[in-house]
Amino acid sequence: MSLFTRSRRLSDAPGSGAVPDDTARDDTPGETPAPDTPEHGGTADAREDGGPQGDGGPREDGRPRKDGGVRGNGTAARSGADAPADAGPGPAPGRAADAGSDRPGAPRPGDTGTPPEETDAAGTEGTTDSAEPERPDATEGEPTATADGVPARHPEPRPRSEPQPQPQPQPQPQPDSTPRPEPCHLSTDPAEPGHAEQAEPGPTGRTEPEPARPTASAPTDPAEPGATERGQSPPAPQTPTEETPPAGRSAWRRRYPRAARGVTVGTTVLAGALMLFALLVPNRVERLAPEAFLRLPAEAILLAALLLALPPRPRRITAVATGVLLGLLTVLKFLDMGFYQVLARPFDLVLDWILLDDATDFVRESFGRGGQVLAVVGAVVLFVLLLLLMTLATVRITRLMTRHRAAAARTTLVLCVAWITCVTLGVQVSGVRVATKGTAEMLGNRVEQVQAGIRDARVFRKQAAVDAFADTPPDQLLTGLRGKDVLFTFVESYGRTAIDHPEMAAETDAVLTEGTERLTAAGFGSRSGWLKSPITGAGSWLAHSTFLSGLWIKNQQRYRSLTTSDRMTLTNYFRRAGDWRTVGIVPGVRRAWPEGKFFGLDHIYDSEHLGYHGPYFSWTPVPDQFTMEAFQRLEHGKADRPPIMAEIILASSHNPWSPIARMIDWEDLGDGSVFHQIKKEGTDPKEVWKNPESIRTEYRRAVEYSLRSLIEWIERYGDEDTVVVFLGDHQPVPAVVDGDPSKEVPVTVVARDEKVLDRIDDWGWTDGLKPAPDAPSWGMDRFRDRFMTAYGPDGGTPTAAAPRD
Repeated sequence: MSLFTRSRRLSDAPGSGAVPDDTARDDTPGETPAPDTPEHGGTADAREDGGPQGDGGPREDGRPRKDGGVRGNGTAARSGADAPADAGPGPAPGRAADAGSDRPGAPRPGDTGTPPEETDAAGTEGTTDSAEPERPDATEGEPTATADGVPARHPEPRPRSEPQPQPQPQPQPQPDSTPRPEPCHLSTDPAEPGHAEQAEPGPTGRTEPEPARPTASAPTDPAEPGATERGQSPPAPQTPTEETPPAGRSAWRRRYPRAARGVTVGTTVLAGALMLFALLVPNRVERLAPEAFLRLPAEAILLAALLLALPPRPRRITAVATGVLLGLLTVLKFLDMGFYQVLARPFDLVLDWILLDDATDFVRESFGRGGQVLAVVGAVVLFVLLLLLMTLATVRITRLMTRHRAAAARTTLVLCVAWITCVTLGVQVSGVRVATKGTAEMLGNRVEQVQAGIRDARVFRKQAAVDAFADTPPDQLLTGLRGKDVLFTFVESYGRTAIDHPEMAAETDAVLTEGTERLTAAGFGSRSGWLKSPITGAGSWLAHSTFLSGLWIKNQQRYRSLTTSDRMTLTNYFRRAGDWRTVGIVPGVRRAWPEGKFFGLDHIYDSEHLGYHGPYFSWTPVPDQFTMEAFQRLEHGKADRPPIMAEIILASSHNPWSPIARMIDWEDLGDGSVFHQIKKEGTDPKEVWKNPESIRTEYRRAVEYSLRSLIEWIERYGDEDTVVVFLGDHQPVPAVVDGDPSKEVPVTVVARDEKVLDRIDDWGWTDGLKPAPDAPSWGMDRFRDRFMTAYGPDGGTPTAAAPRD
């Protein structure tokens, strides 16, 4: 639209002060104004209400129209000044008398294909082509000229049944339809939106106007107020050539309903399976079997009944809380699996948190820093995912039950009856009861465990207060060992399994038999028996403190209570006696060990102070042969020294037993650099731990290496004053013991002085390094008092030990 046309239409509006079209137009000199009649397309035709014919007139409510003078059919109204110069008083041949109508067959801008409104053409004249369609802009009540040129009125229009248009909010302008001043020139680019085409000469030489294209300001809403008053037909909804898909999840569901249905059903099934997994999964690896998941948990039935009975808000809160609790329950079961695999006991909610730090250290030393990071990150991610997924699953199942409350209630009732029936009849599948309340029982046991842990602190304080040697004078302590070098040596994971298990018994027996023979040839005698360790799989420091303190140290709480008390240990009594220098050889210690002072050691040699410059063997910082050689170099081999009481902890037989050092000539040990090549020749722990058979094989080889290191040291450096007590600290992990519940470990006393062995004849131990299967078995906490009694002034009568549970 040109600025000129816009300004003319604004001048036609009521109240603008302009005269009608025929007087207000700016006629071009030399042109004859066309009469303001319908035949000439004038815009001064009056309505019945006296308003101007053009669209610039007011609406019924008196407000000016917004379209700026665009006619109802989208064609701009032409004034007499806009008509061609050769326009005569009559209509052109072959054209309609009304110049405002389009050419036959020409597309009408704004025509959406909706049939034009039916009009009363009784008084309409000037149509020469009977086949020409009705003018879409003809409105009822529009006056037409009679033969004498006087306007005539049509009869009153018949009432129409068309619905009255309802006012609707104006459509928001699109980003590209912001009104802008239109340029005065006409664009010649037919592809340019909104351009005004140049007029083309008609068949008679007249320039025929092309219909104006609709602009962004043209109304397209058929319900827009005033649309029918202007004679505009309501446009039909335009069908886009390319449907724009709605964005988001709902769009995907509408586009792929069957796939969406499948995803919904699958997600719901997975949510239910996840909840059942949390309730049914056992907390021990060996119990994982298909029949474990073919059970009916009572907890699920009670939970469903509770959720159905609660009001909406409490139900939502309960669902979320239940999901979190199920996630924590699953985490607890996974922790139990790990603890049963290593320690053969469940995770202690009060006392075992410190062991998680030890576990990360073990992973770092066995598989490197990268393995530790991956393990920690994986554990954290698994923890978060379990909590999140269990919560989402519980909320989803709760919503499903709420939507189908009647069916959910009936199902819950049926399951309740089925559970009671299975309990009553004792129904089982592969030896597993179908009706179960295992989760409730497990949680009940944990509550009792926490309560017992709290009570245990009081019980332990009472036990620690009983010490049969607390008032013994120093000169009466350990009189049977005066002048002797006494070595208490712990062999890591040296348990009864290494001697009795069918896959290891023959090889271990050969090592012990050979060792006995070599020591006998060197003049040493030996006695062997069994001790019961408080732990299995791991936790060596608990076994060490039990052996030395004479108290049953079965958990970390007792260990802390012990090391912060004034309880006298076996090493403390050697120190109090005053005849011994007490030292600790602890290659497994790689950081500060404040508890060392509690054990009464004058000096401690950890892994950094043994002079070792070789590689780690998985968890083991220093090979056992080098450890024994370092003890000889640093303490035992010194001249003019006092007798030594040493606590030596050998670590080469520590889990994961891969790679393993091997015995070399003692003269070739040097600073330990020779072990770099030996490590390269060893096995890969990741390969070893793929099956139990290879694990047991490597475990056996590691124990054999530790035993050979100790036996050869005694044979090489032992003398008349050497007394060695060596024992295992605990059984290996369950993967090695293969279901053996025993916690027994071998213990042996080796001495060249026969008087030393004579003092323990009444113990009933077996001669040699291998204890007989029926040899006496004591609790490890009994050893301290029996040992001090045997080598005390009375020489053999044991005192009463402190009670333990």
